[in-house]
Amino acid sequence: MSKQQTIKATESELEILNILWTEGPSTVRAVHEKLAETKDTGYTTTLKQMQVMLEKGLLSRDASTKTHVYTAAVNKEQAQGQMLQRMIETMFNGSAMQMVMQALGSHKTSKAEQELIREYLAKKTKK
Repeated sequence: MSKQQTIKATESELEILNILWTEGPSTVRAVHEKLAETKDTGYTTTLKQMQVMLEKGLLSRDASTKTHVYTAAVNKEQAQGQMLQRMIETMFNGSAMQMVMQALGSHKTSKAEQELIREYLAKKTKK
C-alpha cells in the first residue's frame, strides 16, 4: 500500500492488524487463536476477513509454503495518524484541542502520563 493511499479499516480489521503489528508475520490459525482470547469468532470468519484485507491491500501474504503467512502491509504509525486525523475532522469538527480535552476528561491519566504530556507540550512550544 502506498504512503498516499488512504487506509480504511474496520474495527475487526484493526484488531487483526494490531495482532500482526505486535506478533509479526503470522498464519491465519495464529491470528485466530489471538482473536479467540478476547472474542467469540470462527476460524473461517478470520480466514475470510484476512482474505478481504489482502484484497484491500491491508495485508500481504507469503504463499511459498503450504501454510500461508500474512504480514501487515500498512505501517502502524501511518494508520494511526490517518485514523486519528479522520476522527478529529469528523467527530471534533477539526479541533485537535477538543479531542485532547475529551480524551483527558474521560480517561484516567496517571501522574507519569500527565508529566509526559507536559514535557511534550513544552517541547512543542519551544519549536
